[in-house]
Amino acid sequence: MRYLRTGGRVGIRRPRRADEAEFIAAARRSRDLHHPWLAAPDDPEAYAAYLRKVRRRDGAGYLFCDLATGEIAGYANISGIVMGALRGGYLGYAAFLPYSGTGHASAGIRLVIEHAFTALGLHRLEANIQPGNEPSKRVARRLGFRLEGFSPDYLFIDGAWRDHERWAITAPDGPG
Repeated sequence: MRYLRTGGRVGIRRPRRADEAEFIAAARRSRDLHHPWLAAPDDPEAYAAYLRKVRRRDGAGYLFCDLATGEIAGYANISGIVMGALRGGYLGYAAFLPYSGTGHASAGIRLVIEHAFTALGLHRLEANIQPGNEPSKRVARRLGFRLEGFSPDYLFIDGAWRDHERWAITAPDGPG
């Protein structure tokens, strides 16, 4: 398998059509872990829509995989990418069972951030996290994100408008 970046036990790569069955099985296995924070694509139509979304000009998607087995441990997406003076986007991420709590997500997301700040030329990433989602907030803190604010009724998730905290990180090297 060819990875964009590797670090420790994890490598990141782009999702492919051939990943559909494994990704869907992992998403279904992890439904309770993700609820009510997100709903990962868990059927062929949703996975196809996910691939279309992350292949658009304003998006990017990554799978983080266990290097020993090649299994998909989770995924991260960058959406709403804007270049010009902003050079930023919105980062979303999720671990899959049985890799939740093993460090695979933090390592994979760190690789995605490095890739975004170098290969994609981004300067800023923002992660919007529901206030009660402590695992996601721990990951954001661990990776150097800072809490920037609070947005009431920000995103429609699980049938309701949900409040979110805005966490952000910027590239360490400044303009480039």
